[in-house]
Amino acid sequence: MTLPPPPVSSSLNTIGNTPVLHLQNITPKNHANVFLKLESINPTGSYKDRMAKSMIEEAEARGSLKPGMTVVEATGGSTGSSLAYICALKGYNFHVITSDAFAVEKIKTMRAFGAHVELVPSEGGKVTPDLFQVMLKRAREVVDSEPGKYYYTSQFDNRDSLPGYQGIGRELEQQFPGGIDAFCGAVGSAGMVMGVSGILKARWPDTKVVVLEPASSPVISEGRKGTHSVEGVSPGFVPAHLDKVLYDEARGISEDEARVMCRRLAREEGVLVGTSTGLNVVAAIALAKELGPGKTVVTVAVDTGLKYLNSSLLSD
Repeated sequence: MTLPPPPVSSSLNTIGNTPVLHLQNITPKNHANVFLKLESINPTGSYKDRMAKSMIEEAEARGSLKPGMTVVEATGGSTGSSLAYICALKGYNFHVITSDAFAVEKIKTMRAFGAHVELVPSEGGKVTPDLFQVMLKRAREVVDSEPGKYYYTSQFDNRDSLPGYQGIGRELEQQFPGGIDAFCGAVGSAGMVMGVSGILKARWPDTKVVVLEPASSPVISEGRKGTHSVEGVSPGFVPAHLDKVLYDEARGISEDEARVMCRRLAREEGVLVGTSTGLNVVAAIALAKELGPGKTVVTVAVDTGLKYLNSSLLSD
């Protein structure tokens, strides 16, 4: 019998140490084994909790973030939810720049944790090629308005996020002592895939790492940006964290296939996830077909599908 973990003094201590699910029902026969690391069970339902905690605590340790300062970020909502949660626990005010293009559940979550939410209007509720640039510009305006008052976490180029994501890689080392043949993940800031890849490739240099994006906005794979509806990924530019040394291939994945996969994961594997996880699993199964039986493919459940219940994602 496995003993439950002991009581903790703060919910910060519940971040990480997530289980891995073997996807046996949706993976076809004669494919490699496909595993999904359930990052969706972190406190706010996303692996962004790891990154938010890391960015805040690294800044505190350096003295860049001091008591009384206000944290600022531009985000599609999962990073914002995670930062709002961390800031609430640590006593910082949080000013978030987001958009009506993103799930209302995320906006409500940020407000529930006490964040000041500023919405940038979108075109038709879509993530257009310039939406993130507008949000980032507004975040910079806020930070520059009163020097010394704000701390800008700036997730797209803040390397303080990487130690948090490296925790996923270290856990995967323990969970797969026999090695991992391929790892894939959708890219927003690229911090997660790069953080994990750095750990995996140091241990197993032959592990194939594939970065993913919607086929409707293949900035990395084709140098072409477009409008899409996958929250948290493909911001319309190549993220600064992306390191060509740490990935082997970039692939564009169909949004429609990803959404179908989300519904299959719910009904066949009992896992509620968002569209970016659908991208991950579609790609993981493709890799499993290419590698064949006896190999191991791993990806992550980015966030919980409970964030998207007001959308049509999980309905026919």
